[in-house]
Amino acid sequence: MSSHREAPEISKDPVADSTDLYAFVSPDARDTVTLIANYIPLQNPAGGPNFYEFGDDVLYEIHIDNDGDGRADVTYRFRFATHLRNNDTFLYNTGPIDSLDSPNWNRRQTYSVTRVEHGRETVLGKDLKCPPCNIGPLSTPDYPKLAREAVHHLGSRRRVFAGQRAEGFYVDLGSIFDLADLRPFQSLQVFAKAQGLPDQPGVNATKELNVHSIALQVPIDELTRNGWHGKDVFDPRAVIGVWTSASRRASRIIEEGKGEDCESGPFVQVSRLGNPLFNEVLVPMARKDEWNALPPSDDKRFASYVAKPELAGLLPVLYPGVFPNLAALDASGKPRADLLAILLTGIPQGVVPGFQNFTGSTEADMLRLNVAIPPSRRPNILGLIGGDPAGFPNGRRVFDDVVTVELRAIAGLTYALVDHGYTPDAAAGVITDGLTDTSPGTPYLPDFPYLGVPYDGYHHPSS
Repeated sequence: MSSHREAPEISKDPVADSTDLYAFVSPDARDTVTLIANYIPLQNPAGGPNFYEFGDDVLYEIHIDNDGDGRADVTYRFRFATHLRNNDTFLYNTGPIDSLDSPNWNRRQTYSVTRVEHGRETVLGKDLKCPPCNIGPLSTPDYPKLAREAVHHLGSRRRVFAGQRAEGFYVDLGSIFDLADLRPFQSLQVFAKAQGLPDQPGVNATKELNVHSIALQVPIDELTRNGWHGKDVFDPRAVIGVWTSASRRASRIIEEGKGEDCESGPFVQVSRLGNPLFNEVLVPMARKDEWNALPPSDDKRFASYVAKPELAGLLPVLYPGVFPNLAALDASGKPRADLLAILLTGIPQGVVPGFQNFTGSTEADMLRLNVAIPPSRRPNILGLIGGDPAGFPNGRRVFDDVVTVELRAIAGLTYALVDHGYTPDAAAGVITDGLTDTSPGTPYLPDFPYLGVPYDGYHHPSS
């Protein structure tokens, strides 16, 4: 999964678990960038009576690096507060919730947004209202209306939303972690072949699940170095790096007999996310918690796992005879310069015609977005490898098929870009988890906040 339960410690702390990060030039407001950070993975829509919510004790942040050093130049901070109307009921709501001010809604959340640039803090909004969770036709009879009320304007060309959304990330999780038994190609997998498993279409493991999203739309010139906003794709100022993080206080004391915790000390980072699947698939189990605690500027420590990814060595073993060229490349010991560029430095000019999202020599896991590249009129879910430079790994849109893109890159499809003498295996261009050529069935929106209406518990009682 993109970053759902990707490390041992954060898997025990879902409220602080960053699951997906998106960054793209807004198709409905092209002078802005939309940043979306998702938290609280794998939400069952029927999760009452204590429905999902952001953590009041968690500091959520979205960071932007615009000078290529892997450190934040601009940060947007989000803090949440929970309010109870009625202390004498166990219910989340005591009647239909028809507005964000409904007296029937018992447990509500508000939040503040603060912009930090070079240590200077500016509060952009406070006491902003979250929508409720989508409970069902009686409790939330017009959920789209509630969600629209929760889109707040923060001055000129800024919008923000924080609340429950439909999970937009699609993946055949069951097949990937069953020894990479990719469901469209079971007949080729060594263990599946031994059991005689037939080929089957992929299964979306996150179908009809929800997440909690922090979505922010801001002017491009608020993110770039010195407020640059031009059309030159090759201008270094056109590229920004983006990642999200969650932090908790350094000290926590459980107060006996009170059912309350007391927290103190500075905030300490417990989760972060830049490129999808980075910590999930590339970083070894023993170092995943370490990776979550560090800033992108320290990612040189993990570059060796990108230069020689474990999965690239496993694919020829699991699929005998299918990836001979990848096997030879892995055996040669040559570092995967293509993956190092895609994930840690950005792609420099001259590799892909008419494109670059290079941030410099500092190796840092960030989503890199070239803001001079406009949204596509005909988007391709395979992004750059599908001929669409507005898609992943140029930032990431909500519908981009990042699993297939990264599987094909690891399988060697992109290595020919940096070594013209290398011929990718035929399988590298078709490998997928089975969801690329079929509709993921995810209800995206055409405008902000783009992720669809969350599934309600009445009609979707379980995944």
